[in-house]
Amino acid sequence: MTAPVAPRTGDPERGTLDKAAHENFPVAPFFLPRDWREDLMAVYGFARLVDDIGDGDLAPGGGDARLLGVSATEAENRLLLLDAFEADLHRVFVGSVGSAGSDDPPRHPLLRRLQPTVRRRSLTPEPFLGLIAANRQDQLVTRYETYDDLLAYCELSANPVGRLVLAVTGTSTPERVRRSDAICTALQIVEHLQDVSEDLGRDRVYLPATDMKRFHVREADLAAKTAGASVRALVAYEAQRARDLLNEGAPLVGSVHGRLRLLLAGFVAGGRAAIRAIAAADYDVLPGPPKPGKLQLLREVGVTLRGEG
Repeated sequence: MTAPVAPRTGDPERGTLDKAAHENFPVAPFFLPRDWREDLMAVYGFARLVDDIGDGDLAPGGGDARLLGVSATEAENRLLLLDAFEADLHRVFVGSVGSAGSDDPPRHPLLRRLQPTVRRRSLTPEPFLGLIAANRQDQLVTRYETYDDLLAYCELSANPVGRLVLAVTGTSTPERVRRSDAICTALQIVEHLQDVSEDLGRDRVYLPATDMKRFHVREADLAAKTAGASVRALVAYEAQRARDLLNEGAPLVGSVHGRLRLLLAGFVAGGRAAIRAIAAADYDVLPGPPKPGKLQLLREVGVTLRGEG
């Protein structure tokens, strides 16, 4: 669940929120109403921090662990940190829908920032718990046998984010959630394709094993400096799956209006532009993540807003 982001600073809250500028898609762009921006950044802070815990990317010095009540000697235990983070999440929901936990206020500043959003938007714990569960899974599961196994992981690791965006903006319906899930799963697959080398360095492979066998790709092939023909063919196959999911989810954009429509178009366009960048690199993702330029992203936004694709 990694993404190419800026190094964390010594400030646990600021170091996490600053990573928003390095995502494939706009997190809380300027054109949104201020209250939406604040709430979306609060949700992003949670999602980014839980990923950093799961990936071992917390700021040096153990500041986040101390905030969560984890000692310096236990700060390297990611499962223990995730347990402490979940306990702090329960404090967020005290007095809110689905409340649980103690009467203590949240300990981590990012969760204190999240609490007003939860109350203002009547958010429930389930999407947040899903993101924590995904990062627990990352500590225990490092390979996925089938595409369906990977989709089940994305249900925890990616889809809750889109559901939270709909909840924050008050636009959630069953059909929109279905479309949003397709978009979020696609974005997660694209991120995995961009980060094949980085993930392998963490002893994680998000390319389904059955697909690797089909294209005659071994893990040793993923460790090369550049991709051979088999790896490129596999990446192209998975990129097409992501493209199909984006197309399935794209009608979500036309189902809303105003500035939210532009935000959602940005999510879809970010995925499409990333896939085009991967294709432009001839599907060789091993030297580093192919990234689209701003002009390509703007073009994709226009295409998405026009309902093309």
